[in-house]
Order: sequence, then C-alpha cells, then structure tokens
Amino acid sequence: MTLLIWLVLDITGSPFRVALVGFFGMAPLLLFGAVGGVLVDRVDRRRLLIAMQILNLAAGVVMVTLLLSGTVQYWHTYLVVFASGLGWAFDMPSRRSMVLDLIGRARVTNAMALDSMGMHASRMAGPALAGGFIAAVGVTGGYYAMIALYALSIAFLTPLKLPARTPVSGSVSFSRNLMDGFAYVRTDRIILATVIITVLMNLLMFPYMQMVPVIARDTIGVGPGLIGILMGADGLGAIIGSAFIASARRIRHHGRVYLVGSLIALTMLILFAASRWFAVSLPVLVLLGLGTAGFGTMQSTIVVIAAREEMRGRTLGVISLAIGAGPIGALMVGAVAEATTPATAVTIFATVGLITVGAVGWLMAEIRGPIAQPSERVQVDSPVPAVQRT
Repeated sequence: MTLLIWLVLDITGSPFRVALVGFFGMAPLLLFGAVGGVLVDRVDRRRLLIAMQILNLAAGVVMVTLLLSGTVQYWHTYLVVFASGLGWAFDMPSRRSMVLDLIGRARVTNAMALDSMGMHASRMAGPALAGGFIAAVGVTGGYYAMIALYALSIAFLTPLKLPARTPVSGSVSFSRNLMDGFAYVRTDRIILATVIITVLMNLLMFPYMQMVPVIARDTIGVGPGLIGILMGADGLGAIIGSAFIASARRIRHHGRVYLVGSLIALTMLILFAASRWFAVSLPVLVLLGLGTAGFGTMQSTIVVIAAREEMRGRTLGVISLAIGAGPIGALMVGAVAEATTPATAVTIFATVGLITVGAVGWLMAEIRGPIAQPSERVQVDSPVPAVQRT
C-alpha cells in the first residue's frame, strides 16, 4: 500500500485522495468480511487462501502493466487496492482459522503471536523497502518485488496439509449461517466487546497509516526514504511486542492485553501527531507498534479461544467486518485533513478513540477477566442452535 499511497500523493498532492487508498483497500472487509467467515466454515480453507493469493498476484500484474505503459492514473490505484483488499477479506478468517487447526487450543496464543509477528515484520520491512525502491527504481520496481513475494506465498501454501475436518452442512442456507454468526456474537459479552473495540480502533486509529506520508513530507520535512522508515517503525514495535507475547508461557487475561495495547497505541498516535521532528516521531511510532501488538495478537486469539468450534469461522468473519470500519474512518480522516491539517485530523480521531475504547473496557468488564472455554461459559439468551454437520 505504501507504493500506491506515494503514487497518489505524487500525482495529486491531496490528503483526501491519499486517504481514499485506505478506503478502497479496506472497503472489501466491510462489504465481504462476514461472508468470508461463512465461507471459511463451508469450504476448504487452504484452497480459499491460495485463491486469494492468486487474486493479489493478478492485481500486482495489472498495476505493473499500467505503470510500464505510462497510462496509470491516480484512480487506477483505487481499483488495484480494492482487488487486494478483496483478497484480504477472505484471507484473514481462513488463515487464522487454520492456525487452530494446525496448532491446537493449548498453544493458540503463542501461534497467533507468531502469525502477528509475520504480519508486523512485513509492515516494518515493507514500507522501508518500498521507500527504498521508490527512491532507487521507482514504484514499478517495488511492484516487481511484490509480485515475486505473492508467487512465493502461493508456492509455500500449495503443499500444506491440514487435519481433516467436517464442514458446516450445505443444507443450512448461506444467509442463515451469516445471521447465526451475528446472533452468536451478540450473546457473548467477551466477543462482543472485542468486536466493538475492533470497530473503534479501525474507525478512529488505523486510518493514520495513510496520513503518515503526508505528515512526514509536509510537517516533518523528509523524503521517500525516511518516510518508508517512519511507516515501518510501528511494525518494528509490533514485532517486539508480538515476540514477547509469543514467548509467554501462559497468558490468562487476554482481554487486558488487548485493551491496554489499544490504549497505548492511541496515546502514542496523539504524540506522533504533535511531533515536528523525525528523531521524536520514530521512537513514538515504535511504541505505537508495541501497543498494536497487544491489540492485533489478541483480537483474533480471543475469538478463537472464546468461540465454539463450529462458529469460529463466522465469528472471525464478524471481526473482519468490524475491521471494515477502516474505510469509513479513512474517508472521515481524509475529509477532516483536507479541511484542517493531517496532524489535526489524526489528533482529533485518536483522542475520541482513547475515550471510547477506555469506556468500553470500563463498562464491559468481561473483557478484563480470564476467558473460559466455550463449554464452560453460558451465552445469554442465545438464539443460535447447534450447527448441523454433514
């Protein structure tokens, strides 16, 4: 996404049009996130994941073709990033459901932390490498590297073997499966709190990522190379935080890690928006990444641990839908940034996020306690029957 953000910024110079990159990249999660969760429970998860990587590869090839032909326009980036976002909407629930299939419940927290480490490593290295490619060989060179990485991921996934499982019965309608997922989330206070905080973080905090290049260029006064380092700094912090979680022998209060990590990230974002110096902004973003490690690792871990096995994919689909609040936030932040400044917009949204996330953590006390096994908890007024199986 760093490549596309820089391309739009270079062509248009508009913070709002830059924010639209984030909007179109995250919109598929809002539109199809819950649908992806239903598919995960009904189809072969490995094949679904491979199909999404092929879609990402195709989007990269289209972008390279436009760049080489010299016909690229800023709005082309929105179509390409939407296709990549569509892959992500189905990738997230399938990949994280597979983690429990492969590892088992006893080590799932450590496995999720390792999964997050991989994601954050790409967040750290990706923007820094993208900045280097932009400075050295342009956006086109960066896309060559991206295509090679997508092809490599397909090669790694193809021989993967998963334990046999019985999918949800096809006799139950797709729409019924979808509605059951929402009903199940509503009756479980721990999962519901997790979903609400996910919505707030993606609506009010994570759109900052599209504003980092604008703030770095216009306020801090650095070029593409240092912009890439700034965009990767939170990834470094997230790797450190995820490594700490992965090495923990036992974590009882997953929700506390999730909540505190969210509050730390929002606080650091306010400090970043106030900074005018690269030497200050860099460590602040690293600390922000430490907070997002707690948020990102525990977000899916809580759902995987708390949800019934037959509802796991659909519940992760609801989480994907909650992540889909991101494009709405990107539009809102972009509009406010256009009317004021990017730093002002980020400050306003992060402050509102700090207040609202803290309120959810206070009012929904279940998120702060230990998470019992699904069989040991009672869903209040649950309308969701046991799911039929083939």
